[in-house]
Amino acid sequence: MSAFLQLDSVEQSFTRPDGSVLQALSTINLSIDRGEFVSLVGHSGCGKSTLLNILAGLTQPSRGGVILEGRQVTEPGPDRMVVFQNYSLLPWRSVRGNVSLALREVKRDLSAAERAERTAAALKMVNLEAVAERLPGELSGGMRQRVAIARALALQPKLLLLDEPFGALDALTRGHLQEQLMRLCQEAGITTVMVTHDVDEALLLSDRVVLLTNGPRAHVGRIVAVPFERPRCRKGVLQHPDYYGLRNTLLEFLHDQKRVVRRRPATAIAAPAAPVPVVRLGYLPGLDAAPLLVARQQGLFAAEGVDVQLLRCQSWEEIDDLLRLQRLDGAALSAAQPLAMAAGLGVAGSTPLPMVVTQTLSRNGNALVLNRDLGLGSGADLLAALQQGQTLRLGVPDRLSMAELLLRHWLAANGIDPQGLQWQRRSPLGLQAAMEGGLIDGFAAGKLRACIAQHRGSGTAVLTDAAVWPNHVEKVLALREDWVDGQPQAAVALTTALLRAAAICDDPSRRPLLLEVLTAPEGFGPQLREPLHEGLSDPAAGGELSQATGLLRFNRYFLGQACWPDPAEGLWVLTQLARWGLAPLPDHQDELLERVYGRRLFLEACERAGIRDQEPTQRVVTFTDGDRFDVDDPAGYAARLPYSLAPRPLAPHA
Repeated sequence: MSAFLQLDSVEQSFTRPDGSVLQALSTINLSIDRGEFVSLVGHSGCGKSTLLNILAGLTQPSRGGVILEGRQVTEPGPDRMVVFQNYSLLPWRSVRGNVSLALREVKRDLSAAERAERTAAALKMVNLEAVAERLPGELSGGMRQRVAIARALALQPKLLLLDEPFGALDALTRGHLQEQLMRLCQEAGITTVMVTHDVDEALLLSDRVVLLTNGPRAHVGRIVAVPFERPRCRKGVLQHPDYYGLRNTLLEFLHDQKRVVRRRPATAIAAPAAPVPVVRLGYLPGLDAAPLLVARQQGLFAAEGVDVQLLRCQSWEEIDDLLRLQRLDGAALSAAQPLAMAAGLGVAGSTPLPMVVTQTLSRNGNALVLNRDLGLGSGADLLAALQQGQTLRLGVPDRLSMAELLLRHWLAANGIDPQGLQWQRRSPLGLQAAMEGGLIDGFAAGKLRACIAQHRGSGTAVLTDAAVWPNHVEKVLALREDWVDGQPQAAVALTTALLRAAAICDDPSRRPLLLEVLTAPEGFGPQLREPLHEGLSDPAAGGELSQATGLLRFNRYFLGQACWPDPAEGLWVLTQLARWGLAPLPDHQDELLERVYGRRLFLEACERAGIRDQEPTQRVVTFTDGDRFDVDDPAGYAARLPYSLAPRPLAPHA
């Protein structure tokens, strides 16, 4: 069943007098059910009123659309009524005349008697029968606002839109009108969207509160469900055991948005570009580094005006050290690492190193490889062996890697306590030798290691991470925050080049080029040509790389919004780090996620590259085992996870 009201990828941009473009709203996706009361909350300038005008049909979005009962909203209409903060009453007409005039102009099929009857009913709903013949200038502010509400209700709209309707009223009048509005909307079953700055008002009136991030490029940062039963009264809401927890959730989000604004450099992206310095990026040999190598080989960095030096490293520890010593400006990191570095998690005594993720470099790409001597040829064989008490020593490239987090998720979902395994952190380059030397029974790492093990005949890939969470984030481009703040245009240019390279990597016709780039001396070396050819080709296609489709399912670089730096995925990572006791859940999660994920830089790069449709629309992740991670309810998700080692419950997020 489709939603009553649907905002589908709505964007809004405005052209400034100097010709530059300001994007106010960025990919707003929201579904609202019939009869629901939804509040839009955010700081001034985040686009709340702009979004309300789009819903009303007063403004057309630059991109995307609004669907009301299956029909696109393209202009104002009587099925949507707006109540503004300034009342918008005709001063020369009486209270009754203002309401009746609206009916006469909009509902032309009504007779005079029907208009009079409906006008009287609307005034009765807001308790204004006694002042029906007075002029607006003779009324208090609260009474004038009630006239505006009565005028809207008389038209019996499908959607009532309220733009801070009580913002200019005194506290006593505001409280009285809030109670009346709540009663009227509930009795009439009117679907309502209200803009407000008042979190207490939002919690009192709403079924859900939609929190918007700061502009420009404002988007939905969080959706908070309000569990209070209806009918409601103010006293009952204030006494509800969840009230102050929800209130703190809203205030914490708004506070975090202020802190993000304070740290944003004044120069921002639109500043004139200075001479671009050399950009030093680190990476480990693996297929997730393919966009970096392709961009260099194809001259894409130079085409965007950046001089990029790529440094192949031997371990994640080396990359971490070089970033802290400022010998690297950024690196291709596992998705969990920038969060851990920015929050000072993971290594005991480590100091925070603020990082900014400007792009996802790859999705999927890991495999669980077991020593062939174990005789376990599938994931089912492995589960059966573990259920019978067999021990297993597994190597992982980093204790904060997606390979380990997803493997732990898979084991727990299948009734195996991951703590029963012996986890060993080893350099990715040493995993194969450790398995062949009998130091570990297998490893969870990228496809390149799996290709080598398969080619050498020493290991068998029994599980891929795509079989646990299809299209999950794997590696990201993370840049030091201090470098980004000083060189925002260079960060955009760098990301633009990598976006173009990612599109090449996901083009099957360019697969032979990809193999040449990866096995060049400045890549991984010609000694890996044969195992990589085997891994990238499809036997059913006769070994022709351009006909192979398996890589699109295993490693993904561009297709399906693959490049989007998604804080929702970062939120899942934070729940898992806390779940397994690898790192405590940091305070101010929203601030951390907003600070780490540089979506504004990414969208600027998309505009520069002429690339659209990279922003995802879903807020629920479904794993192959049927488990669901709701971005708006991470605490509920974490509460039902088995074998959790979290030292304390996760703080409510939404």
